[in-house]
Amino acid sequence: MQTNFLKIHPDDNVAVALATLYQNESVNDIVIQEKIPAKHKFALKDFNEDDSIIMYGVLVGKATKSIQKGGLLSTQNIQHAAGSYQLKERHTNWNKPDISSYQNKTFNGFHRADGSVGTRNFWVVIPLVFCENKNVDVLQEAFMKALGYQQKQSPYESMVQHFVQQYYSGKNEQTILEEDIAVEDLYEEENKIFPNVDGIKFLKHTLGCGGTRDDARSLCGLLAGYITHANVAGATVLSLGCQNAQIGVLQEEINKRDNNFSKPLFLLEQQKIGNEKKLLSEAIKKTFAGLMEANQLQRKPAPLNKLCIGLECGGSDGFSGISANPAIGYTSDLLVALGGSVVLSEFPELCGVEQELSDRCIDDATAQKFMQLMTTYNKRAVEAGSGFYANPSPGNIKDGLITDAIKSAGAAKKGGTSPVTDVLDYPEKISKQGLNLLCTPGSDIESTTAEVGSGANIVLFTTGLGTPTGNPIAPVLKLSTNTTLFNKMNDIIDIDTGTIIEGNETIEQAGEKIFNYIINVANGDTLAKAEAGLHDDFIPWKRGISL
Repeated sequence: MQTNFLKIHPDDNVAVALATLYQNESVNDIVIQEKIPAKHKFALKDFNEDDSIIMYGVLVGKATKSIQKGGLLSTQNIQHAAGSYQLKERHTNWNKPDISSYQNKTFNGFHRADGSVGTRNFWVVIPLVFCENKNVDVLQEAFMKALGYQQKQSPYESMVQHFVQQYYSGKNEQTILEEDIAVEDLYEEENKIFPNVDGIKFLKHTLGCGGTRDDARSLCGLLAGYITHANVAGATVLSLGCQNAQIGVLQEEINKRDNNFSKPLFLLEQQKIGNEKKLLSEAIKKTFAGLMEANQLQRKPAPLNKLCIGLECGGSDGFSGISANPAIGYTSDLLVALGGSVVLSEFPELCGVEQELSDRCIDDATAQKFMQLMTTYNKRAVEAGSGFYANPSPGNIKDGLITDAIKSAGAAKKGGTSPVTDVLDYPEKISKQGLNLLCTPGSDIESTTAEVGSGANIVLFTTGLGTPTGNPIAPVLKLSTNTTLFNKMNDIIDIDTGTIIEGNETIEQAGEKIFNYIINVANGDTLAKAEAGLHDDFIPWKRGISL
């Protein structure tokens, strides 16, 4: 890789600055016209107004005014543009990576009756409607400390109590501000009552009633995805009784995903039981009995094709598409070649690469479903006064992702090069090996929530700006696109792929490093930083409107 810039595709007419370039600096035969910050793009030719901007080999924008060769691309001189797409011939041939070193490898997981294998063993407590969130809070307070899943006192509470003592002893404000206390030193060792149960997770949300019937059905589908998930041993469900998201709808969605469902499942309806104290007492009694049953499960060897990896990005930057995303794309190809499953979501961040992805679909019907979902989604966004063009966040733009198509072309690299075996609408379950496309928003937590609900038992999450996002039941591994970020936020980031930018590692080497790390996490030998920090983020996607 060149030391100061990168032209990604032979057809590109712009390049990425790998380090800050300065005015009058010469880059090959190009004289830089103005300061080009690292991660940003500069022109490889003179552009006139309305000229096409090509990056990753695809249309990513149009010039809104003339741009000199060597000039900076910004929101002041280009705007989003993407190519059209239509049904064309299949392009499903691909160069499979060498998997000989992984052929006989296994991971130790929790085997379920439906043939899936979990990387974790959780119990979940789920409200069918937001009215039950308070009761879920009560259950969480009752279980977490008593069973050793949470410290009796948080380290931050210990810190506050320390300062209270300092206050009573007469210390002044300056003494408090100057005191150096390491939070790490205040953590206590937890003593779990059920060592084979990784935890109890409480999936609170704001839905279940007041929206459309489609909202309620989608919520029940998502919750059914969590209940039937390979990482879940059983569930306690609290229902009020009168809401749109009925117990019967939840049971229908569970049967869709597993028609021989046999996990312990406790369904408690408050309006039938009546007394709130009785409801909570029943929930505690049944959940404790379920935990005893779940604790009997132990990890056993499983082939690597039982892994299902979610592919996610958030807080992306101008390096995302050339370091972390293609690195996990290679990881994806490794798992697909071994017979496993991966899922790529965030449909607004596939804008501009629809043709390539639809061409990679295994048959016409799959390609048509993908194109129809993309078209419908964007149309609904436009009708709401927006569109895919508005996807990049202020942080994305500041760090070089100035159009949605630039962001999308880099984001799609997470999916590697294998054929698309299935296209899923939210919240459908993954049922096929290979690369799956799942319709979700670009919003990090909504998309991660959906990927896990569809069956991902580990998530790879790339970030250029940093984010603590996790998930209640699946390890979310964070990968930095640049080493500066990794060094600054390594308490929440697991793996650095900035080594690719610095020329110390190839994409393939990074991809294999990530895959080996995944195996350790799947074994339970290593915790993702997000799960160690209890980042249990859970937000269902509400597609409809409130009434």
